[in-house]
Amino acid sequence: MIYSDLFFWLFGGLIPLGITAYMVARSKALGTEQDGSRLHSLPGYYGWYAVIWLAMPAMLSGLLFSFIHMFGVFSIPAPMLLGTMFTIGGLGLWYGLSHIKADFRAREKVEKVTTGLLIVSASISILTTLGIVLSVVFESINFFQVISFWDFITGTKWEPDTAFLIGAGRDTAGMAPPAFGAVPIFAGTFMITTIAMFVAVPVGLFSAIYMSEYASHAARGRLKPMLEILAGIPTVVYGFFAAITISPMIVNAAHALGLQADYTNALAPGLIMGVMIIPFVSSLSDDVIKAVPQGLRDGSMALGTTKAETIRHIVLPAAMPGIVAAFLLATSRAIGETMIVVMAAGLRPNLTANPLEGITTVTVKIVEALTGDQEFDSAFTQSAFALGFVLLLITLILNIVSNIVVRKFKQRYD
Repeated sequence: MIYSDLFFWLFGGLIPLGITAYMVARSKALGTEQDGSRLHSLPGYYGWYAVIWLAMPAMLSGLLFSFIHMFGVFSIPAPMLLGTMFTIGGLGLWYGLSHIKADFRAREKVEKVTTGLLIVSASISILTTLGIVLSVVFESINFFQVISFWDFITGTKWEPDTAFLIGAGRDTAGMAPPAFGAVPIFAGTFMITTIAMFVAVPVGLFSAIYMSEYASHAARGRLKPMLEILAGIPTVVYGFFAAITISPMIVNAAHALGLQADYTNALAPGLIMGVMIIPFVSSLSDDVIKAVPQGLRDGSMALGTTKAETIRHIVLPAAMPGIVAAFLLATSRAIGETMIVVMAAGLRPNLTANPLEGITTVTVKIVEALTGDQEFDSAFTQSAFALGFVLLLITLILNIVSNIVVRKFKQRYD
């Protein structure tokens, strides 16, 4: 037996043992009640108390030995470790069964353990987020020690080729110094995101209003799953569609109007990305609009307002916090998209306001900087962390703005 099989056998053995412990403890509690004593808690709580004392000591001991083995302190054979864990679990089960009495407060003990598990889960989420932020910040600091932060966020030229050569140890005599101006990259990101939101927001919101306020129950049951299919299509398929179908159509339409358009342009991925994130807007908006109390609609229409006026003046303001959250989720999804941009918009960091020209985005440049054979500590590679850091700040600002909007429109209905 190897350590990769250890957890399989551990959990495979704990599940039937846990079921057995639950049934034995529950039967013992019921037997105590049949003797004339009234149980303090429901019988199920006594069963879960026994399961906790079986599973938690075994799992904690397994994790402890795993960490000791990971850090190379000492190592014991896997079968011996498995036997030790089950022995500890059996002792814990014996200890738990010995506490099962009529006056034992099993519910309080189980709820305390449940609360502790919830706190641990929340702490893991918070610590993971903190770890992600710190990893990006520390690597960004290394980058900004070489490249000025001000030059990075205000520069209009992104030409890091020389930095790649420096990181590879090649001679760069006579070559221009590397330029890490991120303005063209963020401008391309915002342009494609804006185009996508111009498509997704009206279509998604109007779809949500129709499904929640006008469509019949049967029609809503058919339309909503069909609309949500868009969210399940792989982004590479959207990229193929944008590059092969939409981009040539845009080029032909531009030529018919006497305009010049590149086959890798910002308009095609923006339009397709907008179609891709329609379900994020429509599904969430539909749920929050549907959650508005029916009494508000009835009261508004009883005062003589039309259905459209009720939706505009009552329903939408009441659902505005959820709608704003849907818009923010869709925006984050658009900002983080990579494959569609690579296939339809190109890789050129072009500072332009013309959506018919090729551009690139932050996520594309991050992928480009972190792939290949370049040195990890080179400025070119670390620029990916700097781009991620600035993008993190932008996302934070978006969250702050959305919270302000939510706070402004939030209403309480008692």
